[in-house]
Amino acid sequence: MLVPFLLFLLGFVLLIKGGDWFVDGAVDIAHRFRLPELLIGATVVSIGTTLPEVMVSSQAAFAGNAGISYGNAIGSIICNTALIAAITVAARPSAVRRDSLIMPVLFFFGAAFVYSVIAWTTGRFTRAAGLFFLAVFVVYIVLSVRQMKKNPDSSSGEEETIRSPLWKALFRLAVGAAAIAAGAHFLVENGTLIASWLGVPDSVIGLTMVALGTSLPELITAITSLMKGHNSLSLGNVIGANLFNIILVSGTAITISPFSIPAEKTLGGINSSLVVDIPVMLLVMGILCIPALVRQRLSRAQGILLLILYVSFTAYQFLF
Repeated sequence: MLVPFLLFLLGFVLLIKGGDWFVDGAVDIAHRFRLPELLIGATVVSIGTTLPEVMVSSQAAFAGNAGISYGNAIGSIICNTALIAAITVAARPSAVRRDSLIMPVLFFFGAAFVYSVIAWTTGRFTRAAGLFFLAVFVVYIVLSVRQMKKNPDSSSGEEETIRSPLWKALFRLAVGAAAIAAGAHFLVENGTLIASWLGVPDSVIGLTMVALGTSLPELITAITSLMKGHNSLSLGNVIGANLFNIILVSGTAITISPFSIPAEKTLGGINSSLVVDIPVMLLVMGILCIPALVRQRLSRAQGILLLILYVSFTAYQFLF
């Protein structure tokens, strides 16, 4: 078991260093083109940190494993919001720009509404639904680029001269994304082997290693952004990653292999996914986003409440 332990540690190192490069590249690009950091976080950074979810769900779809494809997306959204964003907000509450936040939030709740209606009414996602979500992804990217062109960030890039050429920023972004994806893969794969060796049940491995493991890039990016003082980049990354978990991750998996909502767990005779997982997903995003849109500021109380909900949700998965 020495090799899995060494690869597990390598994955951790790749995540940390990859997060550092990725944030530096994204911030450099934002400053160079005078773009809002929150919008950069909700597009470029989010795509990079969502790569592990895309890969895991796609592999699961090819293998016909609907449980992982479905659980990975929903579980990652809950983890991103109630753990990763919660840590960031609880550690350093900050002001946010409503104009940069409103579009990714509206797209998320719009896509989540369609996703929920399909789950609650039919219990099955068809290939047409997958193609619809992928189309929404394309529309979102196009609109985001247009918004960034129309609303450059006047406060970015004025305080210092650009010290490196654009290709270096893009190189850091690409290498950082690759390192994050590789690091997450090593952690998930070898963490699962270590857990199996220690005798942890497969259901627990799937819950912890897949949902939390594929969210590690968002966690590392959030912590790195927080340490560097780029709070908006961190928040934008989480919201953008949550949106992409529905329209890109789920859209890709559903298009590859349509599936029914897993019904392995029930609550009061009803599929637990319909009365617990999806409602919790919507609840935690509402707690994070609605006060931010209304008051244009995040509070420490939000972060603490979200952490309590995450612990409660995780405890439910283990105890019931």
